[in-house]
Amino acid sequence: MKLTAANEHWELVCKPVAHLGSRENLVHTPIQAALCRDYNVVHFKNFPGGHPALAASAVSTMLNAYSLASSAIGGELLDLVGQTGLVAKTVLLLLLAFSVLSWAIILSKWSLLRRARAQSGRFLRAFRKAQRLEDMAAVADQFRPSPLVGVFENGFEEFRRQGGRNPLAVQRAMQIANSEELARFERNVPWLAITGAVSPFVGLFGTVWGIIDAFHGLGTAGAATLRAVAPGISEALITTAAGLAAAIPAVIAYNLIGSSIREFAARGDDFALEMLNATDRSQFSQPVDTVGVRR
Repeated sequence: MKLTAANEHWELVCKPVAHLGSRENLVHTPIQAALCRDYNVVHFKNFPGGHPALAASAVSTMLNAYSLASSAIGGELLDLVGQTGLVAKTVLLLLLAFSVLSWAIILSKWSLLRRARAQSGRFLRAFRKAQRLEDMAAVADQFRPSPLVGVFENGFEEFRRQGGRNPLAVQRAMQIANSEELARFERNVPWLAITGAVSPFVGLFGTVWGIIDAFHGLGTAGAATLRAVAPGISEALITTAAGLAAAIPAVIAYNLIGSSIREFAARGDDFALEMLNATDRSQFSQPVDTVGVRR
């Protein structure tokens, strides 16, 4: 924010600038100071002490402290990782690979399910408005990746083959298509369960190995003090934290994605019944050849 010097206090000016409190941005004329003082009284009267500059300085100090703390914490973590042994580094690299794989699956499945949910709603609205199944079959491809498109296409193809004479065959065809669509959604999802189940134990293995190494060094040095063993234990605990960081998002995503897939399964079963009703209506609406009637 831009500042001005008026009387003995720093006061805020109306327009913010990039650097807070730089002396190049100061205004010293009494008229400008009075205008800025009036602006501050109107817009910043809720600041404590009646001095908006004090609040601005406090906010700036807090932001600077947060930035310094974040950089310090990040630097300490990097130093701890750099001081770990070969086994701990191998464990961390393995956990990083699990985390990258799980996040790639999470993002891809989230995008796929979001588009499938939106397209399924559009497909159902178009299907219910269509007068004939042939009209819906001509435009069904534009509603992919909705799983209902595959169910409809398999059911409609079987309906044409059977000529509407065997509704059970149409139902079986739609059940097969629904299973195939769900299998497509479930592809690579088990890796999330694997990551959630294995990562904490991999991290725990690294921690146990690090603690063994720390106590072995303590026994070799012969100094049984907390100061001597604490660095080694803190380095060993990094692998447990990394394992939890990889496992928690994977477990949450696995449950959410599984819930969405079950929702699509139920929606596919409901649509299969709706499709059977549509095939029955289509069959009865076909023109029937008239025959002579005896008097």
